[in-house]
Amino acid sequence: MTELRIRPTRVRSMRDNLGGDNWSGVDPVLARLYASRGLTGSSELDYSLQGLAPVGSLNGLAEAVDLLIAHKDKHITVIGDFDADGATSTALVIRCLREFGINNVDYLVPNRFKFGYGLTPEIVTVAAERSPDLLMTVDNGVSSIDGVKEAHRLGIKVLITDHHLPGKELPAADAMVNPNLKGNSFVSPNLAGVGVAFYLMAAVGRELEEQGRVGAARIPAKYLDLVALGTVADVVRLDRNNRILVQQGMGRIRAGRAVAGIQALFNQAGRTVTRAVSTDLGFVVGPRLNAAGRLEDMSVGIECLLTDDADVAARFATILDEINRQRKDIESKMRHEAFAYVDAMDASNLPDCVCLYDTEWHQGVVGLIASRVRERCDRPVIAFARDRDGALKGSARSIAGVHIRDLLEAVSSAEPGLIIRFGGHAMAAGLNLAEANFAAFAKLASRKLVELYPDADFSGVILTDGQLPANAMNLKFARAIREGGPWGAGFPEPMFSGEFVIDEQRTVGENHLKLKVRPASGGDAVDAIAFGQAGPVYRGVVQMTYRLDVNEFRGFETPQLIVEQIVNIT
Repeated sequence: MTELRIRPTRVRSMRDNLGGDNWSGVDPVLARLYASRGLTGSSELDYSLQGLAPVGSLNGLAEAVDLLIAHKDKHITVIGDFDADGATSTALVIRCLREFGINNVDYLVPNRFKFGYGLTPEIVTVAAERSPDLLMTVDNGVSSIDGVKEAHRLGIKVLITDHHLPGKELPAADAMVNPNLKGNSFVSPNLAGVGVAFYLMAAVGRELEEQGRVGAARIPAKYLDLVALGTVADVVRLDRNNRILVQQGMGRIRAGRAVAGIQALFNQAGRTVTRAVSTDLGFVVGPRLNAAGRLEDMSVGIECLLTDDADVAARFATILDEINRQRKDIESKMRHEAFAYVDAMDASNLPDCVCLYDTEWHQGVVGLIASRVRERCDRPVIAFARDRDGALKGSARSIAGVHIRDLLEAVSSAEPGLIIRFGGHAMAAGLNLAEANFAAFAKLASRKLVELYPDADFSGVILTDGQLPANAMNLKFARAIREGGPWGAGFPEPMFSGEFVIDEQRTVGENHLKLKVRPASGGDAVDAIAFGQAGPVYRGVVQMTYRLDVNEFRGFETPQLIVEQIVNIT
């Protein structure tokens, strides 16, 4: 494999019959883009809160509300998670409960290097030192069987809110809210952890309002910016319900009504909140927040989201930015080593499930390495690092059509005890195993993948929306796409392909290619940039796969192509 490997492209199926007046008032090209993503008319672009799935339709909420309100005058400790979804979930719950008048509430986030993930017996022991009456998990808990047992042994009630897929056995929590539990008919099983927390807070607010606390029902919506951030950063599928949550949150951010921490993180990144789009949460704000949990302690990220003091938020944002810079340095070294490993193999000899391990790798960064290697070799990847106890912690990333958590369950069932513990989703999962079992696990994972998914597609095909008309390659349409989201997982930002003539090219920054191109079929020249693709010299006509974006420089906006791939034709 080479650094700039050529990937095949395939045009996403497009609907020519758009249903008459169903798309009235929508640009015809944009309407076809929406239709190819499963929308049937412009009414589905209405992202008002009235379109949300009813709060009462999420199973388990009634019991959870009763449990929380029964403890409103007691001590509640929120057990969070060490990623952006967990941080936003924790901040959302703490903020809402305190505004509800439930003030005896604090939080605890497990240090990933000492305690690992979730409500473990060890973290329950730490929490018990605070003498809580109720432990409430956010973005974790569905697999915490032993942790719940320990809490109950100590006389502590447990409320679990989670969105991860359940195992064969559930913890005996006093109440549990998870849209992915068996028998749950909620229309949006794709809720992030912060989405589940939002629904619970909305239900609590309504109940308290009925009990006489005026304004309680309106409190959770004040923090939809946190919901948007956690949802996008966790890369959950943006179904209609999640798009409503994200769009409403983006509206608060652009209007300057986000919590101080989110505004500070945008400022630290040099971004203007009034121009913010959903992808900024995934690529600008989210990584800075996630870095704290990857390298140190997510508490600094949570405190950034909890403070209402802009100066304090700015200081936290500066700390998070510095941690993120350290994360980039660590990731760069690990990525180079991982790429060297897979590049040393002939592409035809790569295992179906690529498992990587180095004794010096940082366990907080292996998830990013798994993602990068997956992009490089187009198959499921599991990257491992050694934890403090000498066992291995692995982070898995998959491809479309291979359910990675189901794969891990198949491995565990075939060889009980090989995996110590695991959990996750279709596209991402985590696991622990003994170092001595690494080779056996890697071999069995590939064998089970072939058995479960014999038709898995490792071609790395880029799904595009075909050729963009030359007369749509302008600032007006670039703005329409930018504002036409929220785009994200399951509702991808439009990607086009077509032939272009290269007029100019030069290297900018460390490894980026700046171009000026013209559609080969005729049309005006347009700027383009290919990040990380400097090196090759392109002449004549090329085939480009790209996104159309708005570039702002010194207050002046122009259309720009963000190039995914360039292939020489002549």
